[in-house]
Amino acid sequence: MSLIADNTLFQNSFATLPLSTYQAGETVIADGSRTGRLLILKKGTVAIVKDGTEIAKVVEPGAVFGELSVLLDQPHAADVRALDTSQFHVADATALLTQNPIAVLYIATMLAQRLNGANHALIQLKQQLLAGEPQSVVAKTVSKMEGLLITNASLVYAGYPHDPYTHH
Repeated sequence: MSLIADNTLFQNSFATLPLSTYQAGETVIADGSRTGRLLILKKGTVAIVKDGTEIAKVVEPGAVFGELSVLLDQPHAADVRALDTSQFHVADATALLTQNPIAVLYIATMLAQRLNGANHALIQLKQQLLAGEPQSVVAKTVSKMEGLLITNASLVYAGYPHDPYTHH
């Protein structure tokens, strides 16, 4: 069981943050940019796009974007694009992370879930390589790992059915 069993505490902690709305096709976060912000999905659907390839869709309210850029002090690693009208709570990352311990715990839990999912995908990838699986199967697992490492654990993977290693 996670330290934060559900995201209700976290959602309540950012309910007063300002909202930004993006229309279908708009870029929410640009690969290579530095925004200093955390965006928390309130509603909508966004795509995570890396090098022109959609690697994941995120639909779960409470999904956080921009945390790796802030925590590692590096540019954003992928584009985030709205697929339909999408609304985000917007936070100054430094302020939120220094003043809100619930947000820190939530983001740490989310990152731990992503690492755990990526570890499972790595094991799956090794098994596929040892079994001589076709390149297309291996490529899907690599894409899945990339999606896990770039975005929130609650994803719908582009071209992926549900499997035991992901949380939808």
